[in-house]
Amino acid sequence: MKLFFRQTGETGPAIVILHGVFGSSDNWLTISKAITAKGYRVFALDQRNHGQSPRADEHDYQNMASDLHEFLIDQGLEKPILVGHSMGGKAVMQYAMSYPGTFAKLVVVDIAPKFYPVHHAELVRGLKAIDLTSLTNRNEADAILSRYEPILAVRQFLLKNLYRNEQGQFAWRLNLPIIERELHGIGEELTNPRIVTDPTLFIRGSESPYILDEDIPTIKRIFPNAQIEVIQGAGHWVQAEKPVEFVEVLMKFVNT
Repeated sequence: MKLFFRQTGETGPAIVILHGVFGSSDNWLTISKAITAKGYRVFALDQRNHGQSPRADEHDYQNMASDLHEFLIDQGLEKPILVGHSMGGKAVMQYAMSYPGTFAKLVVVDIAPKFYPVHHAELVRGLKAIDLTSLTNRNEADAILSRYEPILAVRQFLLKNLYRNEQGQFAWRLNLPIIERELHGIGEELTNPRIVTDPTLFIRGSESPYILDEDIPTIKRIFPNAQIEVIQGAGHWVQAEKPVEFVEVLMKFVNT
């Protein structure tokens, strides 16, 4: 699958970023520019069924890893640094297990290689409750979504997927039916685990429940050379909540 991507910077080592569920490359523009200012080329991808990338019936980590591999080959990127947040973090972990020797370093943002129960079902229900055929503006969409999600920042993040198509009608940059169907699979423990000895950084938010202290032994078993950094005051969307601190931690790791 040929993924849509946004490139920032023309020279320097390559850093490839994969977003989480409901996200897109657009969410990483500010971070990408900050990284580029440090002398790197950044490629932020839209994963399958998200953003401007193609839709597909299959939405699992093996396929996401294969998509990433195809992208790296197409772009001629040898040994890039891979960064993934949440679902994207699992995708880059799966990639590291499936395609050894094709990347330099791995950065996993606020996710562990374990099973997570379905916990986004209410968000999907909220998005589906928005009738795109009668929707006239974004404020209407936000009002509907607020019945399902009280946090404004989360709603704003989700509604970034709303756009007007060529006919001027509202549409989603998400394949909602497939994402809803695959929510359980997105939370699955990674398959075909292989010990990954490459340098790996796990970044966790101090206020996030996604990586717990009890998860560290499993992380260290699969990624024995992993280091874990905690960004204080950040929840699950670490890079959005603490962008300066996030870039600082990331750059310290990639420059060593």
